[in-house]
Amino acid sequence: MQLARGQQAAQRSGARSTRVCQLRVNSPVVSRGAVRVLAVAAAPSKKIKVSDVTAVGLKDVPLRSLFPDEPKPPAPGAPKLKVAIVGGGLAGLSTAVELLDQGYEVDIYEGRQWIGGKVASYVDKDGNHIEMGLHVFFGCYFNLFRLMAKCGVLENLLVKEHTHTFCNNDGDVRDLDFRFFINGLKVGAPFHGLKAFFTTPQLAPLDKVANSLALGTSPIVRALIDPEGGMRDIRDLDGVSFTDWFLSHGGSRNSIKRMWDPIAYALGFLDCDHISARCMLTIFQFFATKTDASVLRMLNGSPAERLLAPIADYIRARGGRIHTRAGCKEVLYETAADGTTRVTGLRVGPMGREELITADVYVAALDVPGIKKLLPPAWRTAHRQFDLIYKLVGVPVITVQLRYDGWVTELKDAAKVRDLRAAAGLDNLLYSADTYFSCFADLALTSPVEYFKEGEGSLMQCVITPAVPYMAWTNEAIAAETDRQVRQLFPSARGLRMTWHSVVKISQSLYEEAPGMDLYRPDQKTPVPNFFLAGSYTKQDYIDSMEGATLSGRQCAYSILEAAPALRSAADKLAATAATAAAQKVPAGAAV
Repeated sequence: MQLARGQQAAQRSGARSTRVCQLRVNSPVVSRGAVRVLAVAAAPSKKIKVSDVTAVGLKDVPLRSLFPDEPKPPAPGAPKLKVAIVGGGLAGLSTAVELLDQGYEVDIYEGRQWIGGKVASYVDKDGNHIEMGLHVFFGCYFNLFRLMAKCGVLENLLVKEHTHTFCNNDGDVRDLDFRFFINGLKVGAPFHGLKAFFTTPQLAPLDKVANSLALGTSPIVRALIDPEGGMRDIRDLDGVSFTDWFLSHGGSRNSIKRMWDPIAYALGFLDCDHISARCMLTIFQFFATKTDASVLRMLNGSPAERLLAPIADYIRARGGRIHTRAGCKEVLYETAADGTTRVTGLRVGPMGREELITADVYVAALDVPGIKKLLPPAWRTAHRQFDLIYKLVGVPVITVQLRYDGWVTELKDAAKVRDLRAAAGLDNLLYSADTYFSCFADLALTSPVEYFKEGEGSLMQCVITPAVPYMAWTNEAIAAETDRQVRQLFPSARGLRMTWHSVVKISQSLYEEAPGMDLYRPDQKTPVPNFFLAGSYTKQDYIDSMEGATLSGRQCAYSILEAAPALRSAADKLAATAATAAAQKVPAGAAV
């Protein structure tokens, strides 16, 4: 029935369609004095330079495991290895930046014509910027902020109001509002969170009480005084779903439906019945312990221009090389008599024009489907770490962009809806429990540099999760059904015309953070001494996300730095052995 409705709407709409890239993130009792002290502690601090890397360092991080120690500057004579990185997403870029800062020689090999992985965007033939997904930066993205500070582009992030906004049918907008001030002073964690959950109109009074009971008996409470201990307790909950945990602690099913499901879909593309309690509680711990962790930021324009290009410039300025359309077709390796395996090279490049490249160290900075394709089959049987990767699967997602001839989310002033001279409406990430897209935003408002166009209106970007039921739909049917549901939410859109759309389907995006999956995530260091892994699916204490990818890259790079002396020694021995063998083959009396 939905399919028929979507197809009929597509036939009625005169919208233009772009070519699409289909590719197979108990309330405590608090004294007035305590609140006053916390308010002073949370007051705005002196403005810092956006390029100051130390400003986004350890002092802000809720857990040591989330922010590795900075490596010391390379000592004179320290090994400087040649590293080949397969994959140009954030994990690969992060790995490259760290190694280049240590004086290493780095090449990145990316199979597509652009870098960025799931954060990529590209420009179609009509000049439209097409994104692979909706990218939102939480205030606890410390490693990504550090990377952006290195590249001088923290100013490309636009900080949004400290609210999480839920859009219900017929223009009913309700906030989870973390803004908390007493006598003009900002009150911080955990009190701002308590205020937000107690006052949100998105939940009924009984649901708020149930919420408080569940969260008040969670490891988050321990994390307020013992963050590391709280995180250990949260890790232990990986084997149960958030729904099972939440309901067993007194939470209500209606809270899940109206609030937690949209948030879970935004975080991991799964609902609360299917997402691990570890995943959800990890985020909640950061929100509870750090005032600004729940503040949302979005790029001021497209990821390609405002995030990825500056990182690529940084890499090239330090001698790194990025090769696009250079996907890896095969990992070449040899196994010694003692069973030790060593990578000897990679075959990269377009089919029929592959070339052999060699390095001292090789990094696979890929997503779950990518690493499964790359690993030699023999490694799966020889090494359990590689075999366990095949238990991980990706979650499908569909990203839809819709352009209108007015301002979709402007609900207060009807005159502004049609005024195309200035953007108007809700400038933030938006959630909904009433539509098949869980989170969305008007990019013309949130990220205007590339997305606001004179004479045109809203550019709605909507993320459809779960996407499985709709992957077989035509792009036109998906766009039409998304348009119908946008109008269902916003009366202000009902008189507008959709003028353009794009649809991007990704059959395996984030890895499925279902209960029990965390133990299958591999370490960055592998049983093959000169072969390392990076990617947000690898072992790190954050969830699969932009931050998780960046953190995994740092962890991968630091594992290489730690192993460098042994790797250098092994490479030198192999080179000496090869030279000796070559010399022994030279005929007596021949010139050398």
